[in-house]
Amino acid sequence: MEGLSKSDANLIVYVHPSQSKNVDKAILRELSSLLFKYSQAFDGVVLAYSVDPQDKCARILSGVHPYFGVRLRANLLIFSPKPNMLLEGKVVKITRESIHCIVLGFSSAIITDENIRNELKYKAKHGEGVYVSRYHKRHVIKVGAVIRFEVKSLDEEILHISGSLIPANTGSVHWLDKYFVDAATDSNKETKTEEEMEMQEQITVGGEMLSFVNDHEIKKSKKRRRAEDQ
Repeated sequence: MEGLSKSDANLIVYVHPSQSKNVDKAILRELSSLLFKYSQAFDGVVLAYSVDPQDKCARILSGVHPYFGVRLRANLLIFSPKPNMLLEGKVVKITRESIHCIVLGFSSAIITDENIRNELKYKAKHGEGVYVSRYHKRHVIKVGAVIRFEVKSLDEEILHISGSLIPANTGSVHWLDKYFVDAATDSNKETKTEEEMEMQEQITVGGEMLSFVNDHEIKKSKKRRRAEDQ
């Protein structure tokens, strides 16, 4: 899945003097406050981290409450979805107007009907809504399935994603991973076969193209060629 990246960052964590007896715990508490929130500094959502203190000594800052700063190096896992990226999410709700899913267990996403390609048709089965492909019966999107969709936008404040199922390489991950390449290959074969049939319907005689559309055109072409020979 796209949108995930690792980042090495040099940070300074400011610790209150009351936490001086347990600095390690204070550092972890400060870093944990960054989790699952959009950060402008990292241009994404911090999902996980590991830290390595750079100095054994801290620098005391002047002020009414003299905090001390601890330098450390952190390895961060960042989720930063951008438009046109492909994400995966678990479907939690399906209606005729939209598909709702959860990405990475914390970010909600919605795909409205205007962003669902015509190939996918809504149906009600056993009281539950599903989307089924008009061309591939095994391609089904239902509650509990994992789908791959394209990002349209991200609301950074509430971490809400607007997605799209317009591209052909989006839909049920189970179907895409098993059949998408074969389906694309079959489609190319059909197109190639049609082109070959059209080519076979035409031959070249004496530098002139003849088309086997009907006998009248062939006879007409022969008469024209005889007139040119005379």
